[in-house]
Amino acid sequence: MSRTIRRSRIAAAVLSAAAAGAVVLPASSAHADVCWFGSCYSYVTGRQDAAATGASVDMYQADPYGVASNGHSLQELALQNTYDTTTADTIEIGWSVDPGVNGDYQTHLFVYHWVNGQGTCYNACGFVQTSSTVQAGMTLTPGATGRFSLVNYNGDWWAYYNNVPFGYFPGSLWGGAFTTAYSISSFGEVASSNQMACTQMGDGAYGSSPGSSSISGFELYGSDAAPDLTVTATDPGYYDYGAATATSFNLGGPGAC
Repeated sequence: MSRTIRRSRIAAAVLSAAAAGAVVLPASSAHADVCWFGSCYSYVTGRQDAAATGASVDMYQADPYGVASNGHSLQELALQNTYDTTTADTIEIGWSVDPGVNGDYQTHLFVYHWVNGQGTCYNACGFVQTSSTVQAGMTLTPGATGRFSLVNYNGDWWAYYNNVPFGYFPGSLWGGAFTTAYSISSFGEVASSNQMACTQMGDGAYGSSPGSSSISGFELYGSDAAPDLTVTATDPGYYDYGAATATSFNLGGPGAC
């Protein structure tokens, strides 16, 4: 499952993981990811805390190497209504290489949601598909850049790919209570059962080097705030970022290769 951890949420996640008996490596370690539920997670995240009813980003669609059969490498956009991971309502869209979910090592479009801090499932669990041309779970073209958007319309969370609305999560999944996000993030995430995994984020180039993956064109909808991402990396020895602006950053890395 995708773990949308960023700045203040990292502390909450660490506390939750510790309570669940997870292995949390110290921040001073060369490998400072969070390990729980049988996997270890690393992130490079751009985040903004602001009230909004939607957001968009452009994301490079990579073809990461080294993804384990029980792991994944992805990039996504996530909106949530609170900073507390244990109670957050969250909506997500992005691309992933996840053989456990998709049955192959190709790059796929995905959607996901959380209700009161509880994960659900990819591309289903209440998702209403409305497009015949863009479908949750479909393969995407590596090397291309796609625009990924989430917008609340009439209480439902709509997902867009390249400006095509292809489905929505009904607001009734949250009892009509989740209509505004207060923390908006876009990030790269790697999950593996091995803390020292040789799993690429993006196409394996460090975010601080040329040719790395990218997240750009960050926009907020229904917000009084101007876009202003703060970028962090949980595990900069293996995955880092570069060229950070208020609306964009590069990200990636080879893992422990």
